[in-house]
Parts: sequence; structure tokens; C-alpha cells
Amino acid sequence: MTIGASLTSRRPRACVFAFQLLGQTFLTSALAASPQPTPAFASAAGRLSLIPRASSSRRFGLPLSPIVPHSRPRSLRGGGNSMASMSADASITLSDDLYDKRRTCSWTNPQIEGASAESHAIGGWLAHRVPPPSDGSKDWIDELELEGALAFAPPLPPNAPTHKPRILVLYGSLRPESFSRKLAFECARVLERLGCDVRVYNPQGLPLRDPAIESHPKVQELRGLSDWSEGHCWVSPEMHGEVTGTFKTQIDWLPLNTGSVRPTQGRTVMIAQVCGGSQSFNVVNTLRKLARWMRMPCCTNQSSVPKAWKEFEDGRMKPSEFRDRVVDVCEEFYKFTAVMRPYADFLVDRYSERKEKEEKGRLLTQAEKEAAKDAAAAKDAANNK
Repeated sequence: MTIGASLTSRRPRACVFAFQLLGQTFLTSALAASPQPTPAFASAAGRLSLIPRASSSRRFGLPLSPIVPHSRPRSLRGGGNSMASMSADASITLSDDLYDKRRTCSWTNPQIEGASAESHAIGGWLAHRVPPPSDGSKDWIDELELEGALAFAPPLPPNAPTHKPRILVLYGSLRPESFSRKLAFECARVLERLGCDVRVYNPQGLPLRDPAIESHPKVQELRGLSDWSEGHCWVSPEMHGEVTGTFKTQIDWLPLNTGSVRPTQGRTVMIAQVCGGSQSFNVVNTLRKLARWMRMPCCTNQSSVPKAWKEFEDGRMKPSEFRDRVVDVCEEFYKFTAVMRPYADFLVDRYSERKEKEEKGRLLTQAEKEAAKDAAAAKDAANNK
């Protein structure tokens, strides 16, 4: 009997508590030490708190894992920290080897058709990776003609990042046969083929937005991945003419601002949707609006897959003009990100913010600005008496 099966056979309250306990334990014990600065997760009281690098308030610098499609599991690099050896205030970091079998945690990521067991790493970040076809043939993604994009090397300014573009993929359904997840996985595979460092977030277990539970492990995982990323790939089904609650909940948990700065600003984003019926563009239109509100430059191309249940077989997308469009969007997004990424900080360097820093010494939070306005209004009222 699996962990999930044994837990769900118990009383609901005990089941919820057990899943929460397992979540904190797995998310903490599965993260091994890394030789470079990475997000640290505090173990006290089972709460996870991300600590950004001092060199940048909006970069977490998760270590990169080689992007090799269909790669086999690798052995653990170096020793890891065990829960038994950790003190209450000790911290551990994300390993650069997310394929280690000992990190499999299928309790939050049930086996997905077509995915290898080793791909279910902590958080399911690499669950899109699949083994090579059993008949010895090539995967369709390996046969794509993408030489132009792969050779694309725009001029870089000084101090431009040289690591692979870091892409976070979000999808909007929890169903075992979720077509948005299947499409998200295909996008992740194409982006990996293009040379990106891709992580797919599994929304299973993410609670509804509630400021009282911001320390929840799934919330911290989502925010950490978003801060690590340099671009997003959003895929949502259409439900009642809009994005699903599952997808919107993920967006709601990403902070609109940290102090006075939107933490998502400057990151690129590509958008796609799946439809149960005829082709629609309601969701991609909403996703563009969300990206604009979050100050994320959105790729001009987009994908909408109608009658998604007819477009997939054994978890993979069948040859069609819709699949070709998905590749088009991923390729354009890769080029778009390659051009934008080196100038992300420059593009969001604003006159008003530079002026405020010069006058106030730093950027004020919205609460501080409102308090200053109230104080000025009270002072004026007192002077006018």
C-alpha cells in the first residue's frame, strides 16, 4: 500500500495532519547541501523561510542541473544533511541533483503516465522528463529543427548572466489526466531542448490564498521557484470562460510587491491554454492581463489547443498544427527571453524610484507612503485651525 493510500483510509482530520507533517518532513529532509549560495529553509517548527542572496534581492541562485533530455539518475554529489543531525536553527539548501532516487516523494506527485519514477523529485520539478522511447526511436522533440534558435547569441552587456535561462512552468489542473499539465510538460521539454533550465511546479496541496499561512511549505516552494526564475511559462485550462481556480491560486500567492517592488517585474512569460471544446482565447487574454499587472513582459505569440482530449496520446501531444504552434511559441519565448534577460534590471530602473531613493534614502512601502500622507494631512488640518 502506498503512503497516500494508507493515509486516505484514516479519519479526514488525521489525514490532513499527516499530509502536512509529511510535507514538512519531505520538503526539508530531501534538500541536501550545495556548495553555492541557495535558498535556505529554516527547520524550526517545520516552517520554511527563503533567504535571498545578499548580491541580489530578487535572485535566489538555485544551483543548475544539467539539461539533458531523458537523462538517467545521477549519484548524489557530496554528503547531505539528515534531519537527525540538524539543530533547531540549522538550515539546508537545495541540491543540484534533483534526480536522486532517495528524493522521490510521490505523495505530492502521483505517478503520471509517461513519466519515469526518478522524475518525481522533490516538488515534482522535473516530472516532465521521460525515458527514451522503448522501441529505440527518437522522441519527437529531439527531431525538431531548432538550429537557428540554438545558435542565437544576441550581444550581451557587461555582467550579463551566462547561466542557462531559468524557467518556471505553472499549470492549472489537479486531475490525474490533466491536459494543462500534459501541455505544460511538453512546453518544458521543448524549452529544455532549447537549453533552458526548467522547473515545473506541482500545485497539489497549495492552499487558497490566506495571509495567515504564508509559511506553508507549498507557498514557500512556489515563491522560491518564482524568485529563482527569469521567465515563466503559464498553461491553464478554460473553466466557465476563465482561468481555473487552481491556476489563479498560484498567481495569488505570488506577492504583488515586496516593500515597494513587484518581485515578478522584469521576468518574461509565455502563455497557453487548453480547451475542452472549440478553440477559445479567453484564458490567454486573461493571462496577458495578469502578466501586465505583474510587470512581466509577455511573449507576443500564444497557444490555444481546442478539444485537448483529442490532441494527446499516452501523455504526449500528437502531430498536428496545434503541436507545431506550441513549438513556435516556445521558440519565440526562448529568443524573447534571451534578448530581455540581460537587460531585465535596466528595463525596470525607473526615474520615480531613483528620485525616491535620493530623497528618502530608500524605497518606501505603500504603508509608509500612506502613513506619510495621513501625517501631512493631519498637520495641514492643525495649521488651518
